[in-house]
Parts: sequence; C-alpha cells; structure tokens
Amino acid sequence: MFRSGPADAFAVREMGGLTAVYHRPSGTTHLLAPPAPEILRALADAPMTADMLLAVLMRAYDLADPDAAALAARIEELVAAGLVERA
Repeated sequence: MFRSGPADAFAVREMGGLTAVYHRPSGTTHLLAPPAPEILRALADAPMTADMLLAVLMRAYDLADPDAAALAARIEELVAAGLVERA
C-alpha cells in the first residue's frame, strides 16, 4: 500500500505543464511532470496498492492501455523523493 501525506502537507502550483510541489514537512520543493501530480492527488484520498491506483487512474483519465510497470516506476520515484510512503 502507498499513501501521500495529508493535503495540508503540500503546496501545489501548476507551472506550464509542470507542477511545483512544496512539501512542508521536509521544506523541499519538487517539480513534477505527469503523471506524478495525478498519482499524488489519487493517493491523497486513501492508501492504495499499485493495482488499486492503476484502476483509479484508468477511470479518471480514460486510459485504454495502461502500463503497470511504468506506474510502479513513478510510484518508486515519488517514494524516493519522500512525497509518497509505503503504508
């Protein structure tokens, strides 16, 4: 299971195709490209497994041919950045 922090842990600003995310607990700002911001938003609602997250993203963004391996890699990048944690 994976989860992001509570909504108040992040300050988020869209910046022309990228998303700036200030992570208040660490004091670090991250520039994220899709689908990372979408993953953070989805995980803000409730902890999910990678398969659950993939299903949510498929419904929300009408994905016809999802790539589970690519999603797993993006999740691991967010974990390494400290924006997502294993629950």
